Amino acid sequence: MASMSTQETSSSPFTSSTPHWSYDVFLSFYGSDTRKTFADQLYTAMKDTGISVYRDSEELKQGTFIGPKLMKAIEESRYAITILSRNYASSSWCLDELVEIVKCMKETRLTILPIFYHVKPSHVRNQTRTFKKAFSKHEKDAEVNKEKIQTWKAALRKVGDIAG
Repeated sequence: MASMSTQETSSSPFTSSTPHWSYDVFLSFYGSDTRKTFADQLYTAMKDTGISVYRDSEELKQGTFIGPKLMKAIEESRYAITILSRNYASSSWCLDELVEIVKCMKETRLTILPIFYHVKPSHVRNQTRTFKKAFSKHEKDAEVNKEKIQTWKAALRKVGDIAG
């Protein structure tokens, strides 16, 4: 069988001929809000069409730091789909992921594709409603420094400005 070039065989906009991409998509979401519903359906649909997707494992413990493997997966993804749901900002894990995603958008030209799931972009951008409540809790947490909170807020503002 003759081999075909990537350009000839690929019709997906997610497929990359650039060799340094390990994943087409990095999927970022708050598990309790969307894992068993929207995120799983989206993940399955992408996998079924041949899109290489990275998503975190359900076994990852809440409150632990993002490990090098996860950071590497973000850095080696061509796109990041962020499912911004009501409780996304309550997770320091999700917020740390988002900071890395925004950093990679600037450094590696990662494209961010936000999905505003039962929230408005203005809630994300301006940290209102559930986002405001989440930050109120983070600000009371002695283990979270103010600089980190400002970094999280800046990342949410940036993503809230992207058309979803």
